[in-house]
Order: sequence, then C-alpha cells, then structure tokens
Amino acid sequence: MTKSLFRSELAAFKPYVQGKPIEAVRREYGLDRIEKLASNENQFGPSPLAVKAIEDELGELIFYPESYPFDLMNELAEYLDVPKENICVGSGGEGLLWQIAMTFINPGDEIIVSDPTFDVYRISTSLMGASTVQVPLDGQRFDIGAMLAAVNERTKIVYLCSPNNPTGHIASSEEIDKLVSGLPDDVVLILDEAYYELAAIADDYPKHNERIPLTRPNTIVLRSHSKTYGLAGVRFGYIITSPDIASRVHMVGPTFKLNRLAIAAARGALRDTEYRDMYVRENAAARDALLAYYKTKGWTSFPSYSNFVWTDTGLDSQRFFEELQRRGVIIRPGFLWGEKWKTYFRISTGTPEQMQYFIDKTENVLKNW
Repeated sequence: MTKSLFRSELAAFKPYVQGKPIEAVRREYGLDRIEKLASNENQFGPSPLAVKAIEDELGELIFYPESYPFDLMNELAEYLDVPKENICVGSGGEGLLWQIAMTFINPGDEIIVSDPTFDVYRISTSLMGASTVQVPLDGQRFDIGAMLAAVNERTKIVYLCSPNNPTGHIASSEEIDKLVSGLPDDVVLILDEAYYELAAIADDYPKHNERIPLTRPNTIVLRSHSKTYGLAGVRFGYIITSPDIASRVHMVGPTFKLNRLAIAAARGALRDTEYRDMYVRENAAARDALLAYYKTKGWTSFPSYSNFVWTDTGLDSQRFFEELQRRGVIIRPGFLWGEKWKTYFRISTGTPEQMQYFIDKTENVLKNW
C-alpha cells in the first residue's frame, strides 16, 4: 500500500489569487508606465519615521530578532491603552490569520463569513480541515441575523471584516453589538480592522472595538500597519484579544514572527502621527473623487471607509480588467469573487496624478468598448 504524501486538504485547496504584479504586466505588454491600483497599497510611500528606524537597524541584521519584541509590545500597549498581555504581533494581518487558523481549527469545524469578503479566512482554515459557510450581504449591509442563524455546534470562528474587503462598507455599532451579544461564548469572533485608521475618521464608524476582547474573551480584533503607514512590504500586524488566546496564537508558527526590520518599522510608524494624519486625509480626498467620478458615469458604488472603492459598472469585469491592463492600470476585477460580482471592480486610491491617470485610461476603454 502506498501512503499519501500530502495533506488531504490540499486536494481541494484553492490558494489566494494575488493582485497582478507590475513586473508581470510590464513583461506582458512592454509598457513604460504602470499604475498598480489593485491591492489596496498605500501609494504615498512609507512612513518616514519607519524608514529611519529601518535604516538605524541595518547594522543589527547579524542578530536574530526578539521572539517577543518587548519594547514594541510596551509601545503598542500604550498606543492602544490595553495591557500588553492582550496583544500578539505577527507577520501582517494575513500571517496572523494563518496563526489563528492553526491555533483553533480542527477537521470538521466550520467558519462563518460574509459574501463577499477577504478570501484568506476561507483559505487558511480550509487547509486545517474546516468548511466555510458564506452568508450573502443584505444589499450593502452585513446580514447579522443570518450570520447568527448559521451558527451551529460545529461553528468555531465567525469573521467580520469592517471595513469589508472588497466592498469597503462597515458594520455599525448596533450590528457589532448584535453579533457580540448573539454569539455563543464558545465561538471565536474575529473583527478584522486592517483599515481601522482610514475608517475611524467617520462619525458613524464604531470606535474602541479594541475594548471588546476585554469583556468578551473569545474575541480577536485584528489591525495592520500595511495600509495606513505604507508598510505592506515589511509585514506587520497585531491582534487584541484575551491573554489566553494571545499566548496561544504567539506560540504557533515560526519562532521569529517578525524580523528586525519589521519590528523597527512598526515602532517608528507608531510615532509618526504626522504621516498617519496626512495619509488619512489624502486617502479620503482620493476616495471621494473616485466616488464622484463614478456617479457621473451612472455606476453604483458601495459606501467606502477604506482605501479602495467597490463599483458596479454593468460591464464584464474580466474584459474591463484586461483592457485597463493593456493601458497600464492594474485593478481588481469582481469576477474573482464569483458570478454575482462579475460586473464589479475594486480600485485602490492613489495620488491625484494616479487617480487622473486611471480616469483617463478608463475613458479610453469606454470610448473603445
């Protein structure tokens, strides 16, 4: 008898589809200028204080980093006003989602997500043997009642992404309260707030969700430095949760979750309030400009609290994606999320020059459609 070499879940495994890299488009079309507006990256450059911190750390690269970055944990705790025992850091939001899956999921478990949402929830847990229950949105809102109704004895984790990726809409305070109070205590609730700083300027965005894990222990709030501080290439994220969960998530995965440069960059970024405020302001302006442009085209957009906009053009998103790509603009087409979203697309915000470039190329595509 021949034994199986590979994990059985790999047979049905569907990995994450990365946004088209600039290098691949350049090779394919031979273009001089390419604007990548597909992956929600911060187009204003990294935080200067983070860059300076990285530069200051370069001479220490011969040494392993701290497995538990003591100074960073203290600074995060002060920034969040929560005990450091309630915090766990990791390699970006995605890295932490994989650690969470490895910490909690057993074969036969179920997770509940909205549809559409960030696909890494499904991907990371499916490899551990869980199945995913998708709950469609109710128009442009989460259907919290349906999510609660989907909970059963196999449910291990419920994910709520707010602002949601790819739609950009949020869960209200009332919706979060309903979910928190309605879930059984033995179900883990994950509030993914990777775009928190960009949304927190809005009056209707729920503030201080980081306090929820202090009263509901089986809750995890996830945040990231990738967007607000322009550090997607460094990979730094953190969770706020109960001390028990924080310690168990920390023990899972590589010994060194963060390299020295990521630790330094994270500490530098926390001090860079001037850069943070600049980017939040510029992002809001770019987002509003996009929404105004789409309105002139008669396109329907979700309200966005993030650094991207999710829009229904009524056109085939795969063709729209390919036509823009030929003209040097990379977007994220909706067909990747399924048939229901085949006329939608997601575009990230950028500088005023990038936004105008996108509009000019879009007009050219529409003229030749």
